[in-house]
Amino acid sequence: MTATDGSHRGMRPVTLRYWAGARAAAGVTEETFEAGPRVGDVLDAAVAAHPALRDVVAVCSVLLDGRSVGRDAEVGLDKVVEVLPPFAGG
Repeated sequence: MTATDGSHRGMRPVTLRYWAGARAAAGVTEETFEAGPRVGDVLDAAVAAHPALRDVVAVCSVLLDGRSVGRDAEVGLDKVVEVLPPFAGG
């Protein structure tokens, strides 16, 4: 996680939403990070802030504005990244 003043080159505000086990590990439903340009940067910032997320994020699906993406996907300005753990029984 970095300063939220946008002073770091390539940093942008990104909203993270956590579901199910990810929410439990993070201890919050939603938060905003200033992170680098890729989904992986955002996830790394979340894990740095909430170490209990490390194992959860490793098996989660990640959505960027409702679309499934990988860690290398570029995050634009004012985007929402959702962290969805696997669901049992599906």
